[in-house]
Amino acid sequence: MVERTPHITVQNLNMAYGDFVLMRDLSYTVYRGDIFIIMGGSGCGKSTMMSVLIGLKKPATGRVLYGEVDFWGSPPETRDRIIRRAGVMYQSGALWSSMTLAENVALPLETYKNLTAAEIKEVVELKLALVGLAGFEEFYPSEISGGMQKRAGIARAMALDPEILFFDEPSAGLDPVSARRLDDMILELRDSLGTTMIVVTHELASIFAIGNNSVFLDVSKRTMTATGDPKQLLAESRDPVLHEFLTRGEALPQ
Repeated sequence: MVERTPHITVQNLNMAYGDFVLMRDLSYTVYRGDIFIIMGGSGCGKSTMMSVLIGLKKPATGRVLYGEVDFWGSPPETRDRIIRRAGVMYQSGALWSSMTLAENVALPLETYKNLTAAEIKEVVELKLALVGLAGFEEFYPSEISGGMQKRAGIARAMALDPEILFFDEPSAGLDPVSARRLDDMILELRDSLGTTMIVVTHELASIFAIGNNSVFLDVSKRTMTATGDPKQLLAESRDPVLHEFLTRGEALPQ
């Protein structure tokens, strides 16, 4: 069995808004090359969990380790350096409507890299080609479909060659065919680039199609109740709440 290398380790984490504890006692590991699913029902804290991982919200207590580095225990410059190695695709795609796709993808390169215009153009064309958008460089977001906007958002998230890609509800608002194409593309990118993927989603089709590791946040218990391969959790877990989530309400097998 090939030994897996931890990429992100969450230890005894509590998430809170003031005195309200959203989730407590979270401990799980994301390994290099995982497509890791953060899953659970509405209001369980999936997006808050992602905000903690990417440095937007400090946890109430607990640690997030990137490799062996305590992310929230480090100075801001260290956290900034770590997050520069990550890319984020937000739920809406978060593209600038006044910019072409090429300009959107070029923005992080212009901000953080010392590249010539020709070098930026070459990188932009490569990233858009990787997500199936070659030839769409001069299109504006309003001129392409929702699925294409999602893919353009992924291209921008990949602009700086991140070690980790975060996705916030990537399939939201897409029809089943477009959602499946997006799932297939995420798998292809992971396999070709070796990038660790962390995906916030409640879409069952995506969870089972792409996820090889996961954490389940139980809103009723305000804690995690399972971690591991979603398909294995479905087959082996006796937790009725998790089973209901993973089957959308079918009876727990005897």
